Amino acid sequence: MNEHDMEKAVHLLRSSGFEAADKLEQAGLVIVNTCCVREKAEQKFYSLMGRLGSLKRKRPFVLGLMGCIAQLEKEAIVERLPFVDFSLGPGSVHLLDEAVRASLRGARFLDFSDNGCASTLYLRPGNRDRRVKAYVTIMKGCDNFCSYCVVPYVRGREVSRRSADILEEIEELAATGAREVVLLGQNVNSYNKERDDLSFPDLLKAIDRIAGIERIRFVTSHPRDLSGELIDCFGQVDKLCEHIHLPFQSGSDKILRLMNRGYTREEYEEKIAKLKGRCADIAITADCIVGFPGEDEGDFRSTVELVERTGFDGIFSFCFSPRRHTPASNLPGTVPETVARDRLACLQALQKGITREKLIRQEGMTVEVLVEGSSKNSREELAGRTRTNRIVNFGGPAHMVGKLVDLEIVKGYANSLRGAGPRLKEA
Repeated sequence: MNEHDMEKAVHLLRSSGFEAADKLEQAGLVIVNTCCVREKAEQKFYSLMGRLGSLKRKRPFVLGLMGCIAQLEKEAIVERLPFVDFSLGPGSVHLLDEAVRASLRGARFLDFSDNGCASTLYLRPGNRDRRVKAYVTIMKGCDNFCSYCVVPYVRGREVSRRSADILEEIEELAATGAREVVLLGQNVNSYNKERDDLSFPDLLKAIDRIAGIERIRFVTSHPRDLSGELIDCFGQVDKLCEHIHLPFQSGSDKILRLMNRGYTREEYEEKIAKLKGRCADIAITADCIVGFPGEDEGDFRSTVELVERTGFDGIFSFCFSPRRHTPASNLPGTVPETVARDRLACLQALQKGITREKLIRQEGMTVEVLVEGSSKNSREELAGRTRTNRIVNFGGPAHMVGKLVDLEIVKGYANSLRGAGPRLKEA
């Protein structure tokens, strides 16, 4: 989502005549887009700002902030970082050009207003680079207020974008080369839950009818709001990819209650079973927090058991990080850092083995891949993703970029696949 916010920022700046610099040392304008979901991200931000402050004292340039730390700190950010020229919250991205122009005149510009984020929410960055994959924001904010999460405090409450505007943007993206769209929101399952407009499942079906779009994905989902109608889409909507990111956060009911997640482990597993029943080959990834206040060995064992039973394709796992303004930051029962890190290492080792085994089982299969561009491993090779969101590297001609190809999987690695014998799929 931060990546898409930067796409919007780049669109605005290009429209105003700015061009991207090749190197930091050449830039007259530097923008830092910030995240404060975890403490490590915040620490990295302040470390970066220290370096940029030193650089700015040697060579003047306009330095601006965007994103969640800007919203969290508001006006206090300039007390801590007096060399910052402008700072915009996530709902104020549409004011970027105004902020830059003010800074160039020597005036500091700050804006952390929300107002439903309508202007930023409806901002369309387009597809000037003719990328194969495009991100589309369909809603912002979250009303769930999980006890550890800062999102409602920095991204605000849920606001859904009108479906007609979303569909129009996707049609424009398809006309400029996009073949896959990724629908974005802090909780896409809640899209239009209280509005007289298309429901999220109906939106998926409408996108399915747009010519040129080959694949549809979405992030992020909250298990509490995962409806039976949405689950059914995985068997009914042809272009909807067989992959869902469904954070479980803990396998312990006690910890889930402390987290205010709104579901039990049994309810989560029931939804996983329904997803697999509707789509046997669906890939499921998730988020998980270990070391949450009050987590004992039994709670952690419940999480391990859930991972073993479910067989996730991948997990983004982290040690608990207390965030300001959240109830969890004041909970008793702090887990020692060494214990939390040991639990994290245990969980990650378990998942690494599960992921590797799943990828090895792909060997010998023929899979459909949307070719996205050059491989990160070698500019001489291409890379793409399966419908289940697995990365495949392979040798092939450049004209295959943007196309669907069938590949035989010849090798499964720790985090990716190698394919061979690419064959273009018939239109």
